[in-house]
Amino acid sequence: MTIRHGISENKLQIILQLIQVFLVGLTIGMTRTVIPGLADTEFGLGSQQFLLLTSFVVVFGVVKAIMNLLAGKLSDTYGRKRVLVTGWVVAIPIPLMILYAPSWNWIVAATLLLGVNQGLCWSMTINSKLDLARLNQKGLVNGINEFSGYAAVAIAGVITAYIVDFLGARQGLFIFGVVVIFLGLISSIFSIKETMPWAKLHQVGVTPATHQSLGKLFIQASWHDKVLLSLNQAGLVEKFTDAMVWIFLPVFFLSKNLTLIEGSAIVSVYAVVWGGSQLITGPLSDKIGRKVLIVGGMWICGLGLLSIPYTNNIFLWTLEAGVIGTGMAMLYPTLGAAVADFAPVESRGTLLGIYRFWRDFGYAVSALTLGMVAQMTQVLIAPFLLASTAMILSGLYVLIALPSTQIQK
Repeated sequence: MTIRHGISENKLQIILQLIQVFLVGLTIGMTRTVIPGLADTEFGLGSQQFLLLTSFVVVFGVVKAIMNLLAGKLSDTYGRKRVLVTGWVVAIPIPLMILYAPSWNWIVAATLLLGVNQGLCWSMTINSKLDLARLNQKGLVNGINEFSGYAAVAIAGVITAYIVDFLGARQGLFIFGVVVIFLGLISSIFSIKETMPWAKLHQVGVTPATHQSLGKLFIQASWHDKVLLSLNQAGLVEKFTDAMVWIFLPVFFLSKNLTLIEGSAIVSVYAVVWGGSQLITGPLSDKIGRKVLIVGGMWICGLGLLSIPYTNNIFLWTLEAGVIGTGMAMLYPTLGAAVADFAPVESRGTLLGIYRFWRDFGYAVSALTLGMVAQMTQVLIAPFLLASTAMILSGLYVLIALPSTQIQK
């Protein structure tokens, strides 16, 4: 078998990997608007019990962060495909746990498994595409990967809202989840190739560096290297935006007497714009550099979040959701590509794993912080103000710390 790098040279496997991340996106997308509503209607968590409401996102964030940190090392040892398949196997109990959950704790436990699934499967889809592609296609690869995943998140949010409207929350999520997870598992076993040979070819001609342990690389990326530190903190803080959309926007829209389908449609605009625009912003960052898109995206998200509680009609909320989605499209694939720019080739996989750890640990930090603020103030506008401020300040730090000239590998 001849091994060549490039998206066009490996288009069939790239397409199959895009289908994989689409299915991964459907799996998490089914929880994005229905679960917050389920908390109130099925388990009696009133809109004032914000800390309990955020608990499932806190657990998801911690678990997914740990899985991201370990996924790179696991895939280097056991191969990308085995880790991908394992992620789907772990997801099998999720629909059953939602269907038969006697208490909210079962939903939290289901999201724990969801965090494992997302951390292993999503990481493997992007790592495998980076293995297959050329090194100067990092931005494009990140863009198409995140487009496929977050387009699926949007689609799942709308579809599950309609299914739940007809069948009920538990039954609707059960049927949708079983179909998606079965397709993901079967296709990962029978259609996906192991891409480690492509990964090893990337290192041909690269002078081996002194081996560094995961712990040393973690300290370097999280503290000593100020460039990687700025990117890692931005990855963490941008989850304040996604946590707001996941937890508080559905609750906010329900408090404004919107139906679940209307709220899901608005949230889906955020995900569709985010996903679709990454087809532009990913390759654009390869041309104009990463910094302007990261900083601009952070600030646009912050201003978009700030505007939502001060408007009061569906058209403006939809427009604001699109604006926030645009900001996320600017920063999200660009952050990952920037980490790859500034990471040495021989430790790039591990440093990307560390970035993804901090990025998804942001779910836990943001959900817990926003929940505490909402619980203490009992005012739904408070988390919007906090998230907006965090995004703007984080963008300012990137503006100061990140060099404008990117390191091309």
